[in-house]
Amino acid sequence: MVAAVYAGALAAALFATGSASTPGVSLETVGQFAPPSASATAKAVTYDKTLVPTGAWIRVRQHTQSNGVTTVQLRMVGVKPNHLFGAHVHQKACAADPAAAGSHYQDKAGMDAAHMSAQNEVWLDFKSDSHGTGMGAAQHNWSFRKGEAASVVIHSEPGTKGSRAACFTVPFGPTS
Repeated sequence: MVAAVYAGALAAALFATGSASTPGVSLETVGQFAPPSASATAKAVTYDKTLVPTGAWIRVRQHTQSNGVTTVQLRMVGVKPNHLFGAHVHQKACAADPAAAGSHYQDKAGMDAAHMSAQNEVWLDFKSDSHGTGMGAAQHNWSFRKGEAASVVIHSEPGTKGSRAACFTVPFGPTS
């Protein structure tokens, strides 16, 4: 019981929401990872518990400025320490099957090698610290199309490599 209270207080402190420093609209989603079998409606699913253990936390924030610039920030707590992760916005929501999240969201659609880049996609790759906490961020001069971006997939390796270690359903979209 004490561990559960401590974990809840830790998560609240790490994921406390502050006011945005730049005018615009912010959307924030927080979740705790569970195995795919835990619930058909879980929004944070771990497929590789050695990298993203059950109970790890995630926060994703989308901030769109009045000039249309969009920033996506990712913060994870409780993941494998000192590990390089890949993380990308994907097209569909998470499910028990890791492939259910679909492909990377792209500003200019077309999943050939010429379109797979940090400029055309939202790459949030990060390295966790010795305590298992990590952060990634990306900024673009474009915003999400309604209904075409629905999750962040955490990959076992950075860039375009690596298996899907976890998935977090996020209601991305235009904020105006």
